[in-house]
Amino acid sequence: CRKRVMGAMLKNEPQQEIAGPELGFDAHIPEGGYRWWYLDAFSDDGKAALTIIVFVGSVFSPYYFRARRRQAGNPENFCSVNAILYGPDRRRWSLTERGAGDLTRGRDYIAIGPSRVDQCGEDRFTFLIHEVCNPWPTRLSGQIELSVPALGKKSFELDPDGLHRWWPAAPAGRVKVTMPKPGISWEGAAYLDCNAGVVPLEQTFRNWHWQRSAAEAGCGHIHYDATLANGERRSLGLRYDPDMSCSELADSGRDTPISATPLWRAQRLCRTVTGRPRVVETLEESPFYARSVLELDSGLGARKVMHESLHLDRFARPWMQWLLPFRMPRRSLVRA
Repeated sequence: CRKRVMGAMLKNEPQQEIAGPELGFDAHIPEGGYRWWYLDAFSDDGKAALTIIVFVGSVFSPYYFRARRRQAGNPENFCSVNAILYGPDRRRWSLTERGAGDLTRGRDYIAIGPSRVDQCGEDRFTFLIHEVCNPWPTRLSGQIELSVPALGKKSFELDPDGLHRWWPAAPAGRVKVTMPKPGISWEGAAYLDCNAGVVPLEQTFRNWHWQRSAAEAGCGHIHYDATLANGERRSLGLRYDPDMSCSELADSGRDTPISATPLWRAQRLCRTVTGRPRVVETLEESPFYARSVLELDSGLGARKVMHESLHLDRFARPWMQWLLPFRMPRRSLVRA
């Protein structure tokens, strides 16, 4: 079995450029690989936020994790839409995995089960969300209209072998949120990116910490700080401007520990230039993943920052794989 796995690893080709005039909904994804599209936004009044992640080859799926070990890792059979609303009154969280029979996609759209995303020209996108929250089964239904100045023209390698790429597709956009269920509407600033890889995350990375500052004063910063499986550190710091151009930062500051997550005590690091960061709120917490809102000085003044910490060594542990199905139900027309 180990020889077969090693043989498959040797055949992996670097991930090619993923930036383009479309988001690549119809892109080829190899066996064991993945692609996801990530949207987050803050309301203008600061009382609400959202995160939408659309996965083909759901990287945190326990079902995909097991299938890859059976050499049956067709990414199209492990798709999901993770839709989360934060506030203004309470959090609403949904994530249901579906199979290849529930997936359709083309150049300018992707549909997974009852939810879909459409690209309407070069600068507008519509997210139609129809999901069921868990653990309490309530409906999450409505649409998010995203407008962007332009799409970024460059993606970046996250590892030395080029097996994983990240594309800051639109670091500065606007959303209009209309969700009849649960009766929420607001507008605010948004961020859109895309990740793609030809091998599982846990094969390459031990952990990573990512952050992006809100696009105030016309520009912002994004940082990736990753530890590879062999212990090597990789850091990438970008400045993005209103025209969606990105340039690498010559000095991206220093690693600064912030408080561990409240329940699972997972380590969190952020990149700072001056001062001490402050955790405003921990939005998501699991044994291996945390999403947080920080306030820090990014060198452009005090900024609200979206931050995530991912611990793939914890994700791959057997006890974690046993727990995940309780959080991620699977409904599919095709058996895995």
